Amino acid sequence: MILIIQICKEKFHYYEFVRPIEEIIKKTNTEFISTHYNDLNQDMLSKSEKIIICGTSLRDNSFLDDIEEFLWLKKYDKPVLGICGGMHIMGLVYNGNLHKKQEIGLTKIEFKKDFFGMKGSEEVYELHNFYVLSKECYVIAESKNCPQAVEYKERPFYAVLFHPEVRNREIIRNFILH
Repeated sequence: MILIIQICKEKFHYYEFVRPIEEIIKKTNTEFISTHYNDLNQDMLSKSEKIIICGTSLRDNSFLDDIEEFLWLKKYDKPVLGICGGMHIMGLVYNGNLHKKQEIGLTKIEFKKDFFGMKGSEEVYELHNFYVLSKECYVIAESKNCPQAVEYKERPFYAVLFHPEVRNREIIRNFILH
């Protein structure tokens, strides 16, 4: 079962940042549940095989004040994919620092190796005000010295700063199926 964790404070943002991910997963015929991080419980975590932590809008950053709600990531040992705000959360839990960097729109990035089917130069959709980089991960792709995709050193954790639910949906599909 895939656990989708929503971080949107505004319910309307669900339709832009969560629902497209649910639709991608439905097409793989994979069982999933979707919940807001405030409603997350240990039973959901233990039943999950993989987790996706979704992103949210540029001004919906209240999750940054609730990083302690994500400390379970320190003990979770199954695959996790963080998207945008999910990447911020994972980096902050693993002692990274928040840096201001706004990127909006289509951007070319370079993948240093295969990342769930993405390699070489790819165009991605950006929508963020910050990035977080932790010494606990390797940078797999970047743009203008800004990390865009990372892989964690000690856990099966992956994160992207861009939005594959908008463009590059194969990342989500490949994460689910592999």
